[in-house]
Amino acid sequence: MNHPVLGTLTAVPAPARPDLLAEPVAVALAGLDAGRIAVAEIDPDLADTAAFCAAYSSPVERAANCVVVAGRRGGETRYVACVVLATTRVDVNGAVKRRLDVRKASFAPMDDAVALTGMAYGGITPIGLPADWPLWLSPGVAGADAVVVGSGTRAGKPAVPGDLLASLPGAEVVPDLAR
Repeated sequence: MNHPVLGTLTAVPAPARPDLLAEPVAVALAGLDAGRIAVAEIDPDLADTAAFCAAYSSPVERAANCVVVAGRRGGETRYVACVVLATTRVDVNGAVKRRLDVRKASFAPMDDAVALTGMAYGGITPIGLPADWPLWLSPGVAGADAVVVGSGTRAGKPAVPGDLLASLPGAEVVPDLAR
């Protein structure tokens, strides 16, 4: 099962390799059309987007990054997961701050993001996030036939159709999310 966004890697249907997925990701697959998601094993040292794309000839314009943003208002911390193409950046201080309705927004501290998601830093994915979190996607991600995202671990990379990501619980396409 080869997929162009995975470059030179050979992939299998994600349910066939739960060892390449974090536990919350594997659990979330049960409620999805998981046969549409392909996963490939990678060197964990090459999990970061630029290194992954260079090593495996994956097109960087088809890679997506999922980042966790935290904002505070009135003593309450609010989290959101934002997914944008790797060739863009999340507009944390504009779109995210306004939509999250917080005074200050920033990338969540690594320890918090890992503990709250149950996923490895550098492998956080939109699949299997905490149910009460909003999930915001850039139009480029939602409209892609497939993007490469994290698997919740640093040992795998899945290719996921954009429309499947847009159908995840709490997902919303946010036009001005990426810049």
